[in-house]
Amino acid sequence: MHNGYYHFAEPKNETVLSYAPGSPERKGLQKAIADLKNEIRDIPMYIGGKEVRSNDKKEIRPPHEIGHLLGHFHASDASHINMAIDAAMEARQRWAETSWEQRAGIFLKAAELLATKYRFKMNAATMLGQSKNAYQAEIDSACELIDFLRFNVHFLSEIYKQQPLSPTGVHNRMEYRPLEGFVLAVTPFNFSAIGGNLPTAPAMCGNVVIWKPANTQVYSASVFMEILIEAGLPDGVINLIYPSGPTLGDICYKHRDFAGVHFTGSTGVFQSMWKSIGDNIALYKSCPRIVGETGGKDFVFVHPSANVDAVVANLARGAFEYQGQKCSAASRAYLPSNLAAEIKEKLCVELETMKMGIVDDFSNFINAVIDEKSFDNIARYIDGVKNSNGAARIICGGGYDKKLGYFVDPTVIETSDPRYVTMCEEIFGPVLTIHVYDADKWEDMLDVVDSTSPYALTGAIFSQDRYTIELMTRKLVNSAGNFYINDKPTGAVVGQQPFGGARASGTNDKAGSILNLYRWLSARTIKETMVPVTNYRYPFHEE
Repeated sequence: MHNGYYHFAEPKNETVLSYAPGSPERKGLQKAIADLKNEIRDIPMYIGGKEVRSNDKKEIRPPHEIGHLLGHFHASDASHINMAIDAAMEARQRWAETSWEQRAGIFLKAAELLATKYRFKMNAATMLGQSKNAYQAEIDSACELIDFLRFNVHFLSEIYKQQPLSPTGVHNRMEYRPLEGFVLAVTPFNFSAIGGNLPTAPAMCGNVVIWKPANTQVYSASVFMEILIEAGLPDGVINLIYPSGPTLGDICYKHRDFAGVHFTGSTGVFQSMWKSIGDNIALYKSCPRIVGETGGKDFVFVHPSANVDAVVANLARGAFEYQGQKCSAASRAYLPSNLAAEIKEKLCVELETMKMGIVDDFSNFINAVIDEKSFDNIARYIDGVKNSNGAARIICGGGYDKKLGYFVDPTVIETSDPRYVTMCEEIFGPVLTIHVYDADKWEDMLDVVDSTSPYALTGAIFSQDRYTIELMTRKLVNSAGNFYINDKPTGAVVGQQPFGGARASGTNDKAGSILNLYRWLSARTIKETMVPVTNYRYPFHEE
């Protein structure tokens, strides 16, 4: 039994590599891409530390190059879900009793492996499977995921140090236990870092996890699972499976040992989850923890004093990086009449310079949207504008093609109606809708910004006047969980801008901060009295 108190210092954010021409990291990444494209990967489930394969194999093809086969994954059915739950519960007690410094060592080693040996392979898998360019993959599947692992170790060590007061004669202490059961992690396609963080954050706290990634993220998820195994993750702690959502929910939400869900995805799915859990609340050993980050309809509000070039550059990045497939992406913008013409003109010029194509060509800024379903949905919105009879118009972009891959041009829509459908509904694609307002009535527009969307994830304001910045920050206090001043509404960094929103955007439990980890712990208070009383009477009883 050890007698040391271990310190895990606050880390620094992982350095973002540039991948500039001639750089060693560019050569390494290009080789990793070529290597992955030259093999057809056979991706199993990982249940109880074993590779499990089914007879139901699903193809994986790059969204930007649908003629190329990357590999197959083995889809899961109900039997695999039950196997995963059994494996998790079998591993639970030993994992919960493992000392903190040993658990921490596994995830710190995973971060180091990802930063070194696996960096290019993980980025290449994200680029090919999710159609990200080199920079978008680097900030996601390398840097952000490394930061999640390292910062969460630090944050959890800070939680464990928090202890209550102990007056004379009493020793009070707090234990932070894992939840009593298994945690379900359901992860999205758009960020490999989220895919890695949602299962590892609860596991770090001593929980056992069932991990279901989106089918369109299985390719990179399997690489991260390789990293965790090499880092020494014990069998059954995280079980990676690929069932349908309804089948998964039907089993997990009716299981007595279901202890919580860590989710990122659509608002509708999350609300359905919550309802199912509520309907089954009497079945559970403990009340489950429900943590979710869902949709967004993120705004950029431009004040009449704003710097035009700053607005243009940040709209270009905020709306169109990774094809707008970020829940934080700028998707509605409010331009003052005194600046609107110049902003629109310069923005459209910028869009003309954005090259679109495969991820292998590092000069491409835009790649493909994730799949045909997403492509068709985005095209439907664009066609709706073309047939809107003047309610809205496309001022640049508007094209799309899926012969070789799911390509949608960066598109800017202008509408005179601030509540036009593309100002209100989440599109999840490279589509920005702008509304021009009377510059003299900018303050009145803040109520429109706040009330247009049911979401409250991210938002940005641009102004060079400090009084108006203060006023807008105050009036839009509930409109976004991540609020940006003179910056795009995307690009939250672990440890710097903890991420999450409220309203229809989720529970705002702030991934990338200490707040999220509290959700995966169950505290126990212990009081020890050194010299207990031997008489029930108090002094006031005496005559």
